[in-house]
Amino acid sequence: MIESSVFTVEPWAVAEPTLHLDLLAQTESIFALSNGHIGLRGNLDEGEPHAIPGTYLNGFFETLPMPHAEGGYGYPEEGQSLIDVTNGQLIRLLVDDEPFDIRYGTLLRHERALDLRDGVLRREVEWVSPVGQAVRIRSARLVSFVQRAVAAICYEVEPIGAPARIVLQSTLVANEPVPEHQDDPRAAAALRAPLVGEYHAHEDLEAELGHRTRRSGLRIAAGIDHVVEGPAGTVSSSESEPDLARVTISTELAPGQRLRVIKLLAYGWSSGRSMPALRDQVDAALAAAKRTGWEGLLAGQRAYLDELWDGADVEVEGDPALQQAVRFALFQSVQAAARAERRAIPAKGLTGRGYDGHTFWDMETYTLPVLTYTAPDTVRDALHWRHSTLPQARERARELRLAGAAFPWRTIRGEECSGYWPAGTAAFHINADIADAVRRYVAATGDAEFERGPGLELLVETARLWLSLGHHDAEGCFRIDGVTGPDEYTALVDNNVFTNLMAARNFWAAADAAIRHPERALELHVNEREIDAWRKAADAVVVPFDDEFGVTAQSEGFTRYRSWDFEATSDADYPLLLHYPYYLLYSSQVIKQAADLVFAMYICSECFDPELKRRNFEYYEAITVRDSSLSAAIQAIVAAEVGHLDLAYRYFRETAYVDLHDTSGNTADGLHLASLAGTWLVAVAGFGGMRDHGDTLAFAPRLPASLTRLTFRLLYQGRRLRVEVHPDHARYELLAGEPLHLLHHGEPFTVATDSPQVRACPATPEVPRVSPPPGRGTGRQSVGAEGSGTVLDPPHDSI
Repeated sequence: MIESSVFTVEPWAVAEPTLHLDLLAQTESIFALSNGHIGLRGNLDEGEPHAIPGTYLNGFFETLPMPHAEGGYGYPEEGQSLIDVTNGQLIRLLVDDEPFDIRYGTLLRHERALDLRDGVLRREVEWVSPVGQAVRIRSARLVSFVQRAVAAICYEVEPIGAPARIVLQSTLVANEPVPEHQDDPRAAAALRAPLVGEYHAHEDLEAELGHRTRRSGLRIAAGIDHVVEGPAGTVSSSESEPDLARVTISTELAPGQRLRVIKLLAYGWSSGRSMPALRDQVDAALAAAKRTGWEGLLAGQRAYLDELWDGADVEVEGDPALQQAVRFALFQSVQAAARAERRAIPAKGLTGRGYDGHTFWDMETYTLPVLTYTAPDTVRDALHWRHSTLPQARERARELRLAGAAFPWRTIRGEECSGYWPAGTAAFHINADIADAVRRYVAATGDAEFERGPGLELLVETARLWLSLGHHDAEGCFRIDGVTGPDEYTALVDNNVFTNLMAARNFWAAADAAIRHPERALELHVNEREIDAWRKAADAVVVPFDDEFGVTAQSEGFTRYRSWDFEATSDADYPLLLHYPYYLLYSSQVIKQAADLVFAMYICSECFDPELKRRNFEYYEAITVRDSSLSAAIQAIVAAEVGHLDLAYRYFRETAYVDLHDTSGNTADGLHLASLAGTWLVAVAGFGGMRDHGDTLAFAPRLPASLTRLTFRLLYQGRRLRVEVHPDHARYELLAGEPLHLLHHGEPFTVATDSPQVRACPATPEVPRVSPPPGRGTGRQSVGAEGSGTVLDPPHDSI
């Protein structure tokens, strides 16, 4: 748990005014920088002390064995794990031959701040060496949004009070020791020193290392170059060996003088290109960065983020700490994808190796909905990556004796990496989640070219999967049996509502897109008979309902499962999956996360009337234990819609602070990207009431008493829209683009650039008070077991 006093409350920064060594692992994640291609954990410049050193490249992984106690048909035999690559962050400082290490000497001052407006991590230190020499150190670090292959560090040192001999060692190091898998020695062995040296070189202020992975066959080249500003007499040298390259800079400084070093860092990697080609790529990236210069890199970073915030900022009035958390959440969501460019968005972004760097369903259901309206080009890239994995998904479907494509529950390159069938492959809903992300992106952008190309193919192949996975029963109803919905405490069920409704939407989206693009559909061998079969299945999909209780059953028979004894369940028994057998969980009315039936009421809102939503929410709220960080955001959205505004606000804060307060106890393994994206969803879809499932963007805003104003901006069909919500009214302003037709609490209106519209917000209906299960109230600390240890960990979000 991180106390609220650790970071100062500022609207545009996350600042740590005092170093907390006991929180080093968490702050390494919080201060991580990324552009979706390169990720640097917020390790100290000098490298030690550290908790988890981390330099990551999106999609750069090692394969490892996936043993099963008892094998079975269709079980994956090999896993994939993101690895720590060549570390170029290190800049070691020696002051009069004494290494700068905050654990020794006297630390007078230590401040770090992540600036959300320019994407730079800054650090200022004043330190007295064990022999009494004082120095002032300033560093700034960025991972470029403009020059994708480049990161840069500006490092300055000056003596205080007396002259000092200064030596800087700027280093590249490969195969540095990292925490190992403790519960699987075979995985640990496969990931120990995973890089094999292929070349090393140095000249003047440059140095490079080239490696390949032992098993996955990937190659990586890393290079550094420097710009040095120091007094006369400053000298430098360089050296290299297979796993180490170093540039050393030495000078003597008098008080008032400083040594300033700009370190430029570049990476190239590939599964197919040769090492000479990668080396050339790195050389070119370094040359381009050197020409741009530090100030140019800073300017590019600021310009990129200025454009982002201009079209996507969220303002929260009435809770300054929440305002900070909301902007931090959006910044992290965007930097995880900004330059990923046809690679996946991992569940932890590139902030840590949690979940082995895998991508799951929450990319499409949490992260991409945010990016669709804030940075839509990144969504196109992410969906292109999904499309690139179609060959593996088709092969997986064939292996499972199904038609179409069966996308993996967790993966890096497209192969299934989940070793636990009930909470892995059986969660077929990921295929409909992908289809819905396609539908949303096309509706929000009007990108007909994408829809005609990879979009239609994704829709068609996933629709074919559902038609083969489900069946029409004797009454003509379309059933999907033996699957797992998003709630991992209820597995292998019949007619999971989320799954069935999303499959129906998948059918409709595929049918409509095929009709819009008949020539392309013909190339995919889609005919009228198949389209008719999709429509019939969508119309006949089963949605279980309990007439006695008057609620939708999460899956067939769920409301008849045994009741869970929450009063007898102690705090120490959570998360339940670590303390109870799956049989008991799977046969009881206990919900791990609201991202199931409650999620269906949000994402398929049109399928439930308001009164049924209220009854459903109240029923499931009482049995949802939130053993997953995915839960609070969805509970907040639906709570706001049905009138539980104060409860929604508490869940808003819970999801917003999941990492800044480390409420799940595992921020050290990387940030919870879906929860951070969920923060934006609560603001916009919860209190803004935005729904995007129809032909017209709809809003139904309502504010909790704790907030006096909520303003958000979004991009939609080539327009920029600003929505400002007050307790009694909402103002809609079109900042750019053609007039736009919208809905406000069901009433249509049109907004134009010269005609902002103000609409009254109806009073919130009176609803009975609802509460989570005993001991599971909002704002609690919930230390869970994240699947960062091994690919054998069954659930994705046991946190």
